[in-house]
Amino acid sequence: MGFILPAPYSPKEQARTLIARKDGIEAEIDTQLSILRANNATLQSPLVDNQGFPRDDLDIYQVRNARVRIIELRNDLKDVTNDIAKALETIYDPSSAPASASSSTNAPINVEEDTTQPFARVDGIAPGSPAAEAGMQREDLVVKFGHLTSQSFSSSSLQILAELVAVSENRELPIKIVRADQTISMKLTPRKGWGGRGMLGCHIVPYTPP
Repeated sequence: MGFILPAPYSPKEQARTLIARKDGIEAEIDTQLSILRANNATLQSPLVDNQGFPRDDLDIYQVRNARVRIIELRNDLKDVTNDIAKALETIYDPSSAPASASSSTNAPINVEEDTTQPFARVDGIAPGSPAAEAGMQREDLVVKFGHLTSQSFSSSSLQILAELVAVSENRELPIKIVRADQTISMKLTPRKGWGGRGMLGCHIVPYTPP
């Protein structure tokens, strides 16, 4: 179940509110995990000894409550992360832009060219990283990253791509790249703890067509 936001909210305000909510949930999860650590317990630690009696080396009431709360919070975190992704898509997906924005000029629009224009270049790949597992290679040109295309960017900054990655941990993102004049589709799943820096394990830089 997603979070209900009061109206009126612009998509950007919605995203900011949801990101703040996500930060709060993550902070509370850390608090509950610290309760488990203080009791030398985990989410899977048994609460009874070998004879079936409650363990006297931990506060069973605290541990039980922390476990229940962590499960609830993780479900909330999943929901708010989904809502953030939807809010970002509303902001940056060109198909959601008002019709008046595209009618402000009489110049014809080549839809195919707009949606296949590279906007970023892969400058490096770490071995064993999510990017390497997805099949990305150095010098790949990115034409689509999740819902983002070249039309999603109003400047050369890749900040919105970084924002999308930040809220897409363990979520499969469709990627489309150009390599040696060939367009290749793949799936990329950002994740922490893969053994290196960042959630992708690759260095992506802005690309300007020659």
